[in-house]
Amino acid sequence: MREKHFMKESRTEIMFFLKSQQLFSQAKRHIPGGVNSPVRSFYAVGGTPVFIELAKGAIIKDADGNEYIDYVGSWGPMILGHAHPKIIKALNVAAEKSTSFGAPTEMEVKLAELMKKMVPGLDMLRMVNSGTEACMSAIRLARAFTKRNKFIKFEGCYHGHADSFLVKAGSGISTLGIQSVPGVPKSVSEDTLVATFNDLKSVEALFKSNKKKIAALIVEPVAGNMGCIPPQQGFLEGLRKLCDTNDALLIFDEVMTGFRVAQGGATELYGVMPDLMTYGKIIGGGLPVGAYGGKAEIMKMIAPSGAVYQAGTLSGNPLAMTCGYVLLNELKSNPRIYQQLDEKGKMLENGFTKIFKKQKINAQINRIGSMMSVHFTDKPVVDFTSAKTGDNNIFKKFFHAMLKQGIYFPPSAYEAFFISAAHQKKHLDETLRATEKALRNLP
Repeated sequence: MREKHFMKESRTEIMFFLKSQQLFSQAKRHIPGGVNSPVRSFYAVGGTPVFIELAKGAIIKDADGNEYIDYVGSWGPMILGHAHPKIIKALNVAAEKSTSFGAPTEMEVKLAELMKKMVPGLDMLRMVNSGTEACMSAIRLARAFTKRNKFIKFEGCYHGHADSFLVKAGSGISTLGIQSVPGVPKSVSEDTLVATFNDLKSVEALFKSNKKKIAALIVEPVAGNMGCIPPQQGFLEGLRKLCDTNDALLIFDEVMTGFRVAQGGATELYGVMPDLMTYGKIIGGGLPVGAYGGKAEIMKMIAPSGAVYQAGTLSGNPLAMTCGYVLLNELKSNPRIYQQLDEKGKMLENGFTKIFKKQKINAQINRIGSMMSVHFTDKPVVDFTSAKTGDNNIFKKFFHAMLKQGIYFPPSAYEAFFISAAHQKKHLDETLRATEKALRNLP
C-alpha cells in the first residue's frame, strides 16, 4: 500500500468517531480506563480517544476511516515513518523463523555491535523489554557499583513506572494530575531525591545535604515528558562535574532522545559522556524493547558476569532485534536524515511562531531537531514549574481543532511531538494551514 493511495489529496473536516466511541465503551468494560497506557485516554483534552487501524509513512487511519498527519509516531520510534518497507520486509522474514526462542541469537549481537559503533562511550549493553525496565535496571546497577542507595531525578522527568521513579514525574503523571502514587512505599520514595531541571544549584544542594549517600543522577538530557525542554548551556556539563566531584554515576535516559536527536543521541549531540545510558523506542523499530549500557567496568557487574541480577525471558526478542537493526542501519547509512529532520522541524517552528504572533496568542515553541512542543504561555519554558504555566484549556481546544482537520498531536500539553523522515513539505504546509485555521476559530 503506497501512501498516495492512502492519503486523500484534499481533506474535509473530520466529524465522525462513531466506531472509536463504540470501541472505547467496549474497552472500558475490560481494560482499566479503556486504555493500556493512561495518556492514550484523552483524559487531559477530553473526548473519545481515536482508535487507530493502520498507518503508512506520515499518515495514520482510524477505525472510522479518518486520516491524520501523525506527530505522535508511536511516541518517538517511527523516525523513518510508519510501516517502512525495509523494516516490514525484515520483520516478515524474521517472523517466519519464529517469534521467540528464549535463547541467544546472532541478531542480538549485531544490534549491540551497531549501537556501540553509533554511540560514544557505549562499551557494553544489555537488552531488555521496555524503557521502564532499562531505567530501573540502570539504577539497581548504579547502587551496586557505588554501594549507595539514594539517587537524584528531576521534577517533570519521567523514567518509567518503577516505584522509585514515580516521585514528581512528568508525562502521564502530570497529565492525570496525580500528586502521589498509591502503592509506592514511603521507604522506597525516601531514596528518590528531586531537583529542578536546568538548575545546577538545586542539584548541588542535594549533593551537599546527602554527602556520600547518592549513587547516581538520572536525567533526560532533553526533557520530553513535560513537553520538549532542551538543556540550557552548561547544564549537562555541570551535572557531569557534580557527579564526578561526588563519586556518583551520571545516567542519561535516552529512551526518547537516543538515535532521535543525533546518530549517537544526546551523548553525541552535547558531547557529555554519561556513565550509563538507557534506551528504548527506536532500537526496536516500533516493537517493545529497551536497553541499558555504558562503561564496561560497570556493566560487567551484571549477572552472569557479576552478582547484579537482571533477567528477561523475552529480552533480545528476535523480531525487535531485527527491526531495530534495520532501522539503525538505515540511520547510520544516511546521516543526512538528521539534517533533513532538523530542517523540517525548523520549518514547523518558524511557521508556528509566525502564526501565533499573527493571532496574538502567547505561545512558546521548544524544539531540538525533530522533537518539539507548544506551550501556551508567555514565559520561557525551561523546567516543570514554567511548563505548568501553560494554559491547558487553550491546548485542549487547539488539540481538538487540529484533530478535526486531520492533524494528530499528542493528547497532552506535557508530551513532545515528533517529526519523521516520511513527513513531506506538503504535510508540513497542511499542518501550518490547519494551525492558522484552528487558532482563528478557537471557541
